[in-house]
Amino acid sequence: MARWPRRSRTGATSVGGRARGMAAALLAVALLAAACATSDASKTGDTGSRIVAVGAENEYGNVISQIGGPYVSVTSIMSNPNTDPHTFESSPSVAEVVSSAQLVVQNGLGYDTFMNRIEAASPDPARRVIDVQDLLHLPSDTPNPHLWYKPTTMPAVARAIATDLSSLDPAHRSYFMDELERFDQSLVPWDQAIAALKADFPGTPVAVTEPVADYMLAAAGADIRTPWVLQADIMNGVDPPPQDVTAEQQLFSRHQVKVFLYNQQVTDSLTASFLATAKQDGIPVVGVYETMPTPGYDYQSWMMAEVHALRDAIVYHVSTQRL
Repeated sequence: MARWPRRSRTGATSVGGRARGMAAALLAVALLAAACATSDASKTGDTGSRIVAVGAENEYGNVISQIGGPYVSVTSIMSNPNTDPHTFESSPSVAEVVSSAQLVVQNGLGYDTFMNRIEAASPDPARRVIDVQDLLHLPSDTPNPHLWYKPTTMPAVARAIATDLSSLDPAHRSYFMDELERFDQSLVPWDQAIAALKADFPGTPVAVTEPVADYMLAAAGADIRTPWVLQADIMNGVDPPPQDVTAEQQLFSRHQVKVFLYNQQVTDSLTASFLATAKQDGIPVVGVYETMPTPGYDYQSWMMAEVHALRDAIVYHVSTQRL
């Protein structure tokens, strides 16, 4: 990917093997999703009447499904919570799925540039593309691409989805708008949980590996003590300077943070050393995800689970490394 190089660290799997393995796994997921969509469509009868939609990441695909209900057939490209989304490599099968879509939702900010390449290679003026970066009017140099953790992001995405679905299928506009209202209401408990955390524990000092959940942490009033340079280096697959690594470890050894949040999907020798130090020094650990953990979650329950894990770490000193 143009913005995030593939990761290669001491003790990690080789880049080529890791990328090939992940591409194969994600291809299987994409094909399975497509097959499931076809199967579900056949149950409702007229498969041709359903809007064909794609979410570049499964959190976006999930919201499309919630708004579109039985009137959409959705495939999510990046769906595996056990792989690193930054190293994704497209395939002909993924390209075929995307090129046939009537509606696409993608993140932007260099996170899923493979989508742009596929769309450019198979132009379709009728295709609706919701690029979340563009939707939110974010500049290309926005440093943190993990937009789905920002509480204001998905309501805007859901509105855009409902609008585009209504244009593609005007006969069911009232259904899409009703589901949009239902979706907005379903996010209220998450907003309330974040607000309560901010009110009850303002300025809670935390450490992170990457800025995966930084938007949510900021909304909750947390004080992110990890230097941004270290977060960006780990996110970009760059070995951080030794002094930044030492500074992070001292946050644990000096008990300057209450919680350590790490990217559960990207673990390597450096992340492992931070985890070991945090546990040794009694700092509770919370794993956060870049793609929605499946099965068992939708977007709302996933976000609520992350907030609950953060509160449990602050209040009860309980670690939640996996959801």
